[in-house]
Amino acid sequence: MKWIVVVASATAITLAGCGTNESPSGSPTATNTQQQTSSTPEVTSTIASNLETPWGLGFLPDGTGIATERDTRKVLSINDSKVTTIGTIPEAHPEGEGGLLGVAVSPDFANDRTLFFYFTTNSDNRIAKATYRDGKLGSLKPIVTGIPSAFIHNGGRMTFGPDGYLYVGTGDAGEGELAQTYSSLGGKILRITKTGSAAPGNPRTGSRVWSLGHRNVQGLAFDDSGQLWASEFGQSNSDELNKIQKGGNYGWPNVEGKGGGSGYIDPELTWPVSNASPSGLAFANGQLWMASLRGERLWRITLTDGSATDSQDFFVRGYGRLRTVAAAPDRLLWVTTSNHDGRGDPASQDDRILAVETTN
Repeated sequence: MKWIVVVASATAITLAGCGTNESPSGSPTATNTQQQTSSTPEVTSTIASNLETPWGLGFLPDGTGIATERDTRKVLSINDSKVTTIGTIPEAHPEGEGGLLGVAVSPDFANDRTLFFYFTTNSDNRIAKATYRDGKLGSLKPIVTGIPSAFIHNGGRMTFGPDGYLYVGTGDAGEGELAQTYSSLGGKILRITKTGSAAPGNPRTGSRVWSLGHRNVQGLAFDDSGQLWASEFGQSNSDELNKIQKGGNYGWPNVEGKGGGSGYIDPELTWPVSNASPSGLAFANGQLWMASLRGERLWRITLTDGSATDSQDFFVRGYGRLRTVAAAPDRLLWVTTSNHDGRGDPASQDDRILAVETTN
């Protein structure tokens, strides 16, 4: 069976450190922490180029890609390698890790024509929705405001679940105690309706919180059983892949990585921060795929009987910082780079989307 993976960028990158979890590792050595028998992905073509810090990715029912650029605040459509600006989010305030972040396409887009955006303003992170018709983005309507914001740890990933509700990963905004504070929307995974209300069946009636104890959720993906997975930045030692349970507490800031003990849920897998700083997450072909910023690689994660059991890395230091991975309707994975945000080699800051083919 042939299928496609997509990775972004074009040339090998040498990056300078930036002092945050997103910063690149100083080690040039590639290591595959788990060996698997699956074949190695291969770059075959360029889908889009000349992008600037693409962050969010979603797909319309016809396969058109919708992307956001964090710092330019542009919303883009990508179809047959043609990139078109369909609007901007003027309320977004790009600074540090904040700006125009995640995008999600309504599961009923054919009828409601609605896109959802997560972005940083001068005072908070918020979620807003807008219609997309005749190639143009309509006016924004905020549906959730007051998510803590800061120069770092803004979260921003969104995905609709098989239940039709919107799941949103947030960050602790650099204040770890917020992750354990149920009344705060920081350091959480939220589960909301299309109007921004707490979804029915949430752990606490009237609360948008689905799980807590998160430092900075950057990737969300449902597998084919309907299980939600999340990739999350660690601090100094362990980046995490978490299997999300309703009402689960994942320990931050009281614990990083495994060993949290009673009351906390351990991650399924961890990696040294130099090999990961995990960002986007997608499920395709029975496996999870995780993009890594500091680690500058794409991780393939094997799921066995509902558990994450193995991981193998690809494209190590070959394409720079990998930010987002999303599964397209035609069995593509799209993965974006973040080499245009001042942390990459100035000669190689042309963020791209490339196609990679593998045989299973």
